[in-house]
Amino acid sequence: MAAQCCCCKAPGAEAAPARPPPEPPPALDVASASSAQLFRLRHLQLGLELRPEARELAGCLVLELCALRPAPRALVLDAHPALRLHSAAFRRAPAAAAAAAEPPCAFAFAAAGPGPAPPPPLPAFPEAPGAEPDCCPLAFRVDPFTDYGSSLTVTLPPELQAHQPFQVILRYTSTDAPAIWWLDPELTYGNAKPFVFTQGHSVCNRSFFPCFDTPAVKCTYSAVVKAPSGVQVLMSATQSTYVEEEGVYRFHMEHPVPAYLVALVAGDLQPADIGPRSRVWAEPCLLPTATSKLSGAVEQWLSAAERLYGPYMWGRYDIVFLPPSFPIVAMENPCLTFIISSILESDEFLVIDVIHEVAHSWFGNAVTNATWEEMWLSEGLATYAQRRITTETYGAAFTCLETAFRLDALHRQMKLLGEDSPVSKLQVKLEPGVNPSHLMNLFTYEKGYCFVYYLSQLCGDPQRFDDFLRAYVEKYKFTSVVAQDLLDSFLSFFPELKEQSVDCRAGLEFERWLNATGPPLAEPDLSQGSSLTRPVEALFQLWTAEPLDQAAASASAIDISKWRTFQTALFLDRLLDGSPLPQEVVTRLSKCYSSLLDSMNAEIRIRWLQIVVRNDYYPDLHRVRRFLESQMSRMYTIPLYEDLCTGALKSFALEVFYQTQGRLHPNLRRTIQQILSQGLGPGAEPSAEQGGAGADSEVDPEAPALLLGDEAPGAAISLRDVNVSA
Repeated sequence: MAAQCCCCKAPGAEAAPARPPPEPPPALDVASASSAQLFRLRHLQLGLELRPEARELAGCLVLELCALRPAPRALVLDAHPALRLHSAAFRRAPAAAAAAAEPPCAFAFAAAGPGPAPPPPLPAFPEAPGAEPDCCPLAFRVDPFTDYGSSLTVTLPPELQAHQPFQVILRYTSTDAPAIWWLDPELTYGNAKPFVFTQGHSVCNRSFFPCFDTPAVKCTYSAVVKAPSGVQVLMSATQSTYVEEEGVYRFHMEHPVPAYLVALVAGDLQPADIGPRSRVWAEPCLLPTATSKLSGAVEQWLSAAERLYGPYMWGRYDIVFLPPSFPIVAMENPCLTFIISSILESDEFLVIDVIHEVAHSWFGNAVTNATWEEMWLSEGLATYAQRRITTETYGAAFTCLETAFRLDALHRQMKLLGEDSPVSKLQVKLEPGVNPSHLMNLFTYEKGYCFVYYLSQLCGDPQRFDDFLRAYVEKYKFTSVVAQDLLDSFLSFFPELKEQSVDCRAGLEFERWLNATGPPLAEPDLSQGSSLTRPVEALFQLWTAEPLDQAAASASAIDISKWRTFQTALFLDRLLDGSPLPQEVVTRLSKCYSSLLDSMNAEIRIRWLQIVVRNDYYPDLHRVRRFLESQMSRMYTIPLYEDLCTGALKSFALEVFYQTQGRLHPNLRRTIQQILSQGLGPGAEPSAEQGGAGADSEVDPEAPALLLGDEAPGAAISLRDVNVSA
């Protein structure tokens, strides 16, 4: 029989604080600086109820902890204004050995009915030997901290001893949380059922559940989730079951992960196996396409990664395709990669994005950057591993083409930011209260990749470097590291390089790699891709040469329909860099390519349409309109609206927005409103008649700024310029 938590015996009743909690000490980020190092977090349990009609999540969080020193006064967690705390309670847990054997607690969900919303789930603990079944209420206080979170301070019993296991139970509801994206049925592909997903990277999950929202803290987790009938629930867990008689899903992650990798998705999702340890999940109308594009391929990529970096340690590798409201391209949640469905149009981008998330299984998920200031430790290493996998699978020429395409984008971003931009450092200084999500940019990926590639060149043999990375993963798996851990391990693995003091080579010092602004200190040799990049350069030169008649005739004889997607995208990016172009050039480009490009995937079309907009080429504006009427993803809509509003086409942008706003996610709608408001001039705001969404769609300061420029409408750097997975 289960023993119910006494602090929750009266459903909906809130415990009165017993005494005022102590003032929290000052901190750069509340939990990570002031409290996380005082405790060891062994496990967290979540009881979650999804309430799509109210766009609300009701939760009960059970943290299993022990203090690392006697009598800490308070536990400080990261939270968010979107979280409403109902109660906090304390329970003494069994000794460590008994606690390890104690099954997860059960959760009781209140029956829905008319009247006020039901309270959050109630925890019920097993009666284990040595455990005190009851729990006592704790005082708590929520204080503002930054624009992206709050500080939750929970008073602890004064007699708490060091290394004594205990549990803190928090009941809460979360509404309008930046981590939780609620979609009405009409915003899905199937228009059948509501949909919800979470996006925790970097520090959004503090609005999903109170936590140590820092990558330095890892723990295992379990969850029980209740959802409306007929809605499939998935989480980033190694074990998943559906208990039909209880109508709940149960999940367990057996390996320690940081808070940002706890992820949930629920909706009209169906599975299809694509390999011995992989399946895809998608809305029924998308499932055949997703299956056909990835069947057999994921196992090929996993096997290549295992040959390079050691066994895949997460059990399953499943992929869920999300509606176009998903705010980034992909997210590496363990066991369950999240990826935006619109990428299914673009085969090569799909391949690269999924392989990048596969690589994160070793670099980022298993071995994690301990601070957000060193995000390159996950992204740079994952990008390097991704390119080693593509080289093994598709050859060096393809890898060099993709790398050239990305480095081009890096230099484009460098021009826009300036070489002295502090965000171009690999070790970015995170000032107090600055949202770590703002640090997400191409330097994290590509400058980080270039440094890792440089290290691989120092040892002279890519396979020996693979052996080093394999040993590095084995040594640090399921922990969080800093850059010095990687570099010390590198020099220990290659003692001959340590003797040569390679870390201090003039102009290429490791410290300079980490802390100098500007472009990478060295870039890879991409000559093996020249068979693919040379035709791109030749065609671009023809279109920018004089006399135009002769050059255009030669250019039109080149059949780009046989090119790889990355070749065509690279060619269009070069034209974008040169815009505005002479009007005659744009006219001839349209005559030569417009109809052809219009039949290609969205990654190609968005680039051509940006050329159309940046050059005010009115004959092809109908293509821009059609694209914006069919694409609801921020990765495709934001760049076009930004370009439209910085040129002479603001009224056109406003008209298209007015016609399509009902099919946009509210967060995206607000972002486009910001762009349109800037485009209309100081103080202007699109009204409801002009296409504004009314008083309840004001600019949302809590919308997660996931990519550099995403939160700044009208900025020169758009999502399309960055185009990165997490």
